[in-house]
Amino acid sequence: MKVIPFPGLVESDLVVDAVYEGSSDGQLAGEPISKLLPGSGNMGGFRVSGRGERKNWVVLFTTGEDRDWPDTLDLSTGQFVYYGDNKTPGHELHDTRAGGNKVLRHAFSRLHADHEPRCDIAPFLIFKKLPTATAARSVQFKGLAVPGFQGLSATEDLVAVWKSSYGQRFQNYRSTFTILDVPVVKRAWINDLAAGNSRTANAPKAWIDWLESGRYCPLAAEATTIIRSVEQQSPDTALKRRILARVWQYFKDVPIAFEAFAARIYQMTDSRVIVDEITRGTVDGGRDAVGRYLLGLGDDPVYAEFSLEAKCYRPELGGDTPNTVGVKEVSRLISRIRHRQFGVLVTTSIVARQAYQEVREDRHPIIFISGRDIAEILIKNGFNTEGRVEALLNNEFKI
Repeated sequence: MKVIPFPGLVESDLVVDAVYEGSSDGQLAGEPISKLLPGSGNMGGFRVSGRGERKNWVVLFTTGEDRDWPDTLDLSTGQFVYYGDNKTPGHELHDTRAGGNKVLRHAFSRLHADHEPRCDIAPFLIFKKLPTATAARSVQFKGLAVPGFQGLSATEDLVAVWKSSYGQRFQNYRSTFTILDVPVVKRAWINDLAAGNSRTANAPKAWIDWLESGRYCPLAAEATTIIRSVEQQSPDTALKRRILARVWQYFKDVPIAFEAFAARIYQMTDSRVIVDEITRGTVDGGRDAVGRYLLGLGDDPVYAEFSLEAKCYRPELGGDTPNTVGVKEVSRLISRIRHRQFGVLVTTSIVARQAYQEVREDRHPIIFISGRDIAEILIKNGFNTEGRVEALLNNEFKI
């Protein structure tokens, strides 16, 4: 991973996934984005350069830690989902201190304008919090983004979502961007942008193509590591560990009840998942659920059928040795998808490396959802506290 020390920020290019360090003293004056992009400010999620609606650039900064508003980047597609800045009740959707939601409204309205679409849209520069050993305020550059995503309509790429807090309802934006295939944003172009001109010889080709034609060229990076490690399958934050522990404690004495929950978890990943039946091993030969995945158009559907198995195994929590899903369990699922298109295995624990490796190397169509995945899926769907998870379990999966 490339790391640029604080003294070199002023002249540095923006390199995808490079880390830009803050000052070692941790002071706000040593925040790196304001040095990389003068005029952007040193606080907040939205940081803009330029006055009025026409901006030179817009910085979108995410900590990746906001459980109520989980910004996400799909590395395999280049799709970036970012939430606006009206995150607490008491204000109208666009009445925010930093004006971030107004920036989103303007950008997406210009994206879908009938006359000169994409005109006056500033480049969006995406940064994520990534502390280093020497600087807690360090950030990682995730890419150059433009509003919208291939296949999303004007009613889907910028959506005002409702939330409630302390009995008060309010709205915030969920916006969808495309990270363009631009490995390096040159300092020369940043200087052009600061002067108010984005269409120069220094501008990235993918940016100019999008401005002129609306064609998205995403930075889509297919994963090379196809066998997830124990660490990658296990919760990586205290919140995720607590949520997984709550699920495990709830079902561990009655693991058969975990089957319906596992099916629900898979449904939460995609609205096109249809669970037809929650079954019992003695009835269907071991499948815990069967269902379909909707392909094609809604009024002319094509379905891919799946079998799902649920394994409520002890996770690695509090120093306990996990009870892993091994070759035996995975082989059984493989044998049972003979007449279906794919299989899904959901476990509160992890899939052992040998089993994982055999499935991927032999290209068996099986989706693995491990303990960490369960916690992340719940958080993404709004069950982002132990209390909310507890309520879900008690209301929908009574034992």
